[in-house]
Amino acid sequence: MVTVTDKAKSKIEHLMQDAGLDASYFLRVSVQGGGCSGLSYNLDFDNEEKKGDQFFEDRGIRMALDMKSFLYLAGTELDFSDGLNGKGFNFHNPNATRTCGCGESFSV
Repeated sequence: MVTVTDKAKSKIEHLMQDAGLDASYFLRVSVQGGGCSGLSYNLDFDNEEKKGDQFFEDRGIRMALDMKSFLYLAGTELDFSDGLNGKGFNFHNPNATRTCGCGESFSV
């Protein structure tokens, strides 16, 4: 399961509202090859279920992960920072053995 902090929840809801997305949309969280450390995180809004999707809901945010991404992201917390040290979504992934300096990629 992937969880979200209150800050991440607020930002996700704000982005969905700005984009005019209705309740049929959910957050698709995935892992793709690439980045400094080998794997990178990807977030997107989607309203089409794909074969093998795993669905989770935390703090009212509905998320879909494909099976491969679920294996890499189980137990991950999604946060949002808007401070001086960086702005954007952050993944706190207990499965990552190494992350790059910017926090956008990892390896296991």
